[in-house]
Amino acid sequence: MSELSTTYLGLNLKNPLVVSASPLSKTLDRARKAEEAGASAIVMHSLFEEQIIHESLELDHFLTRSADTSAEALSYFPDSDTYLMGPEKYLRQVSDLKKTLKIPVIGSLNGVSKGGWTKYAKQIQDAGADAFELNLYYIPTDLNLTAQELENAQVELVAQVKSAISIPLAVKLSPFVTALPNFARRVVEAGASGLTLFNRFYQPDFDLEEMKINPSLELSTSTEMRLPLRWVSILYGKVNADFALTSGVHTAIDVVKAMMAGAKVTMMASALLQGGEKVIPSMLTDLEAWMKEKEYTSIKQMQGSMSQKAVKEPAAFERANYMAVLNTYKDLP
Repeated sequence: MSELSTTYLGLNLKNPLVVSASPLSKTLDRARKAEEAGASAIVMHSLFEEQIIHESLELDHFLTRSADTSAEALSYFPDSDTYLMGPEKYLRQVSDLKKTLKIPVIGSLNGVSKGGWTKYAKQIQDAGADAFELNLYYIPTDLNLTAQELENAQVELVAQVKSAISIPLAVKLSPFVTALPNFARRVVEAGASGLTLFNRFYQPDFDLEEMKINPSLELSTSTEMRLPLRWVSILYGKVNADFALTSGVHTAIDVVKAMMAGAKVTMMASALLQGGEKVIPSMLTDLEAWMKEKEYTSIKQMQGSMSQKAVKEPAAFERANYMAVLNTYKDLP
């Protein structure tokens, strides 16, 4: 039988299938089903910086009745009822998951600015989280904000969060960085032990009947895996971090590709939301069958074997590949 175990953030995992940050961690029942199906770890859905600030502003308003912190300040944030859970409930959920599950539980905060809200990183750790994921999800809309200023702020945030916790820290990055390798290195130097590639940016849609903006969620497909696959392949061996590949992992072949690129784990949400927890044992069975057919004895044996540093033509990951792809196109008859 093939050895499916891997390590991620210092955690010994029975296989590389991790439930990514999603509503799947909202209930103990769904989390338990994922564990029973074979998932090796689960990432809590993110607690947002805005949620914490919003709750603090509300509390301050009711305690002080100050006009300076009331209606206008609170109007910047969505109604708290639209969130999955507030900070205190989130901490209880982490604690309950740890009491219920045997697999590691990874807490998650989503934010971009330094501030008192980062104290929740320590509280998530104290609630029992085995590791921590900082989700850097931010859409810059200020014309005066430079890329360097934003990156510096995010690196400082990573350092601040890391200084507050003793458990391993992973940082979930956006692909929209001009010089991603340099930024990835800076994030690791600031304290990250792992990098999760990549955030999915959910785009709003227009409702032309109601003339309003609608949030829009479309689940991923395997095609979306090509972007993180490429960048894990490029960064592997250059940045001293454990890589988690997320976005587009739906099949055992997707898992194999991720491992060969250099990832330690694959993180899934869309596949589970579409097919339920039964997807996990099916993928594990297919993974073992593929490894047996190709004579791989372990996951570790294949990790990084098709990264940029391992292949004969590393330029295939770079600009030369752009021309090669265009040259493969043939006119329709």
